[in-house]
Amino acid sequence: MHRRHLLKQSALAVAAFSLSRDLFAREAEKLITTEGFADIIKLSSNENPHGPSPMARKAMMDAVNGSNRYPWETTTRLREDIGRLYNLSKDHVIMGAGSSELLGVVALMASLQKGNAVAPDPTFRLWMPAARKTGLQIKLVPLTSTKTTDLQRMKDAIDEQTKLVYICNPNNPTGSVLPAGELETFIKEVAPRAIVLLDEAYTEFSDEPSMAKLVNDHPNLVVAKTFSKIYGMAGARAGFLLANPETISRLKDLQPWANAGTSAVALAGAIASLADHEFLRFCKKENQKARSIFYNTLDKAGMKYIPSHTSFVYFDSSSFGKDVRELLEANKIIGARTFEQGSPWLRLSVGTVAEMEKVAAALQI
Repeated sequence: MHRRHLLKQSALAVAAFSLSRDLFAREAEKLITTEGFADIIKLSSNENPHGPSPMARKAMMDAVNGSNRYPWETTTRLREDIGRLYNLSKDHVIMGAGSSELLGVVALMASLQKGNAVAPDPTFRLWMPAARKTGLQIKLVPLTSTKTTDLQRMKDAIDEQTKLVYICNPNNPTGSVLPAGELETFIKEVAPRAIVLLDEAYTEFSDEPSMAKLVNDHPNLVVAKTFSKIYGMAGARAGFLLANPETISRLKDLQPWANAGTSAVALAGAIASLADHEFLRFCKKENQKARSIFYNTLDKAGMKYIPSHTSFVYFDSSSFGKDVRELLEANKIIGARTFEQGSPWLRLSVGTVAEMEKVAAALQI
């Protein structure tokens, strides 16, 4: 199938699955009957292939009936639940429509001071274009040879004009993780000088602890979390920041309507997700199984990769001898792409066990 035609089909298919492939299943089935849509395997955006938890699905469908009311009480309850999860209070929590929106709010706060931001390269960049337009110069620091954030070079890049230091841990797109002790030392050294924005979108897939425990002692530390990844709610748009209450207050002042970006439906799903511990364990275990299948595929193909602590794998396709993306797309598997211009390193999201077995078959392993 021609790549452009396949990608066009995929975009339409994704629209049909706005929340997940199973949520509101009867309605979704009516939208995906067009030939070719249902068999496309989408492994491009690190979405949870299992969708929201069963408890979250029910809660979201029930919440639709009350969506004519502003969900202030529900918002407060979720902030309280999140606070307890991290041994903090609701005043340490701010909600948004996914963590991406909130990363932008933090960058805006930093840009008001005029100066620069330091970030590793490659990393998650969605917040950067808007930050540049608001006057924040971005200084990119290359990763180490093992595709890990280079903390020493990050520190070396910080100067008197640095207002923001961004770290995604585990890192997207490489899947590498910084040891907790090294990261904690870095935060303690840097936070007195600049805002440290720590993006923990994928922490739940790893065994590394959150750095949220440091926010009380370090007002410049802001930890970003999301319900988009392991909780399977990417389309529902629910994310939050954890920070010192004084910092949260400053961030709220930059929201048009503080804590109002998350819908009643998404709030209900998020509350239920936090309570569905079994689903969380299931997703982590299934991700490890599916990831192992892909590791085995790459090993047999002679392609090296970065051991991942996330729901995706970063691998070097240079030794394969064929165009990996074209080969996968020919088998209706989309998503392999590079984040380093001209590089053979590609990222592929981890799907279900069955989907990763199809990836293995497509690569003829």
